[in-house]
Amino acid sequence: MPADFSYTAEETRASFGQFAENTGDESPHGASRKIEKGLKRLFIVAGVILAAEFIWLFGVSPCIPLSTLEVHGFPGFDGDEVLRYAGIGDRASYLSVNARKTEKLLAGHYLVESAKAVKRFPDRLSIYLEPRRPVALSLAAVEGRLLPVYFDRHGVIFKIGVGRGPVPPSNLPIISGLVIENPVPGMRLPAAFGPLLGELEKIESGSPELLGAVSEIRINRKPFDGFDLVLYPLHNTVRVRLGNNLDENTLRYVMLMLDVFEEQESVPGEIDFRSGVGSYTVKEAPPGE
Repeated sequence: MPADFSYTAEETRASFGQFAENTGDESPHGASRKIEKGLKRLFIVAGVILAAEFIWLFGVSPCIPLSTLEVHGFPGFDGDEVLRYAGIGDRASYLSVNARKTEKLLAGHYLVESAKAVKRFPDRLSIYLEPRRPVALSLAAVEGRLLPVYFDRHGVIFKIGVGRGPVPPSNLPIISGLVIENPVPGMRLPAAFGPLLGELEKIESGSPELLGAVSEIRINRKPFDGFDLVLYPLHNTVRVRLGNNLDENTLRYVMLMLDVFEEQESVPGEIDFRSGVGSYTVKEAPPGE
């Protein structure tokens, strides 16, 4: 016979409360609160870690010494000397190095044509240097000795004798007629010679064989102002007189004309191109020949 059970409301509530305690409050509301607490703890931990990362990345790392220093220099000016000249010591950091100031300092060195400094966050620095390149040389008295003096397209003297820097090409034209007193590295030729040196650099870059056929370029100063040029070919005895400038087309025409004279018995002593058209007089053969 089935038994009948009956409970009062108070007994029911008391029994349910005791059951909830024993089962750890597994009601949906209790589980939701536990998830919220877990997420809050996770967000707090993630925030602390993220804040620490930001502090390290943007507050600490840029202040510690650079871990990577790259110097792309050239013979005679590289490595430690470049860093010393730029004022970059062992304790230099990303924040302490001013890239624009570094470029300006290095570009002021007489051996440097251009300089570029690149910072890479948070601890890298790369320096790239382009050396000055000689377009011609001259001879000058230095401490009682006659030494070659090399200058670039800007007229900057950057190498005297064996000097520092890359070894210059052996086929550079010699410019004579210049008066260079007490030359020192970094000295600059008068601005009047700038166009000539710029053209020499263009010819050297585009048609180096043309300049290789010229052994000497003499500057012939005019009585009052300006100058003319006299070219002495490497394998020819004929002098060539030009205006105060020289370009590739003119030089190519000069060499073509000299090639024509090589096939003739009578050759001129000098060709004058100052008017834009070559004019000359033929040498007289010595008596008895």
